[in-house]
Amino acid sequence: MSTATSTGPRKASAKSARTRAREFALQALYQHLVGRNEATAIDQFTRDLSGFHKADSVHYDALLHGAIAEAAELDALILPLLDRKMAEISPIERAVMWIGVWELRHAPDVPWRVVLNECIELAKE
Repeated sequence: MSTATSTGPRKASAKSARTRAREFALQALYQHLVGRNEATAIDQFTRDLSGFHKADSVHYDALLHGAIAEAAELDALILPLLDRKMAEISPIERAVMWIGVWELRHAPDVPWRVVLNECIELAKE
């Protein structure tokens, strides 16, 4: 079964638990970047959101807490590859890049092509 349609983004019912985990992690990382909220408070808020029960909560935890813990290291890996200053990158773009770099480094069970595709889809949505 294909998760993309010829007319646009994936339907919510076709999304995998990992895809949902990335979506919730993106929302949570955005809260961290914009609101400077603590990971624990963000985590509690996010787990109460509608649809969270359909997400891979273990992968979500790893993405959220891993990206926040390694934020400076992830930024250091990303910065040399940017065509502009980090300050000019939107919080959404930055969070998507954190997710992608974190997964490439720490989730060997996820093929690199999947990581790239999922991050592209996240950025589009």
